[in-house]
Amino acid sequence: MWQHAWLVIASFLAGALNAMAGGGSFLSFPAMLGVGVPPIQANATNTVALWPGQFTSIAAYWQDLKANFALVVPVCSAALLGGLVGAIVLLHTGQATFMALVPWLLLLAASLFAVSGPVSAWLRRKRVSAEGSKPNPSKPNLVPLWIGVVVVCFYIGYFGAGAGFLLMTVLAIFGIQNIHQVNALKVIATTTANGIAVVTFIVEKQIVWKYCLLMTIAAAFGGYLGAHSARRMNPRFMRLLVVLIGLGMAAYFFWKQYA
Repeated sequence: MWQHAWLVIASFLAGALNAMAGGGSFLSFPAMLGVGVPPIQANATNTVALWPGQFTSIAAYWQDLKANFALVVPVCSAALLGGLVGAIVLLHTGQATFMALVPWLLLLAASLFAVSGPVSAWLRRKRVSAEGSKPNPSKPNLVPLWIGVVVVCFYIGYFGAGAGFLLMTVLAIFGIQNIHQVNALKVIATTTANGIAVVTFIVEKQIVWKYCLLMTIAAAFGGYLGAHSARRMNPRFMRLLVVLIGLGMAAYFFWKQYA
């Protein structure tokens, strides 16, 4: 029973983390493995369970999203393509191969969290300096932006942890300056990429529904509350917290695999 209770708690915290900073899978995916679900089905079920929490957080960012409404179609089309291909590749990966990749994927995701925040801040400062601090920055370059979103969303469809800040970096590189607008586009891109992955996993019957429904409810509540709390949270503290959680989970799975 304690494993099932932790699964619900981890899902709630994962939904909140995804809305505030990303990295919710650092908690919910290991919790799925802890109740005995095979790794690929655990990853697929985790994706389905966390998706409604991401969807509900869009409402909290609606005002910021409207500022870049013209970018919604290209960002969503890129997210659809990348998420679909990533999900298909995952389903063609063997269970043992994917489980062997888990600690490395967690380490990669934690590393992305650690470096992408400072990198995106540096890029924003560099761009503002290059433009002479103009009040009206140039329009985003859509072609490299689209390609960058496709690449990141491929990773989202395959595993996804740590992709939130990576998407924010891509958006900042190619011309989105306001941090709240970046966060809004990040949310809709991750929601779209995970949405097409969800459809793929359901069609391929990879979901363990008896756990998924509990996780879905908990993550939806967490995502809604997390989105409303995001503006009041210190982003440096949230980034550090997510990195520590990710490194801790990576270390645990390395220990299990090689001990």
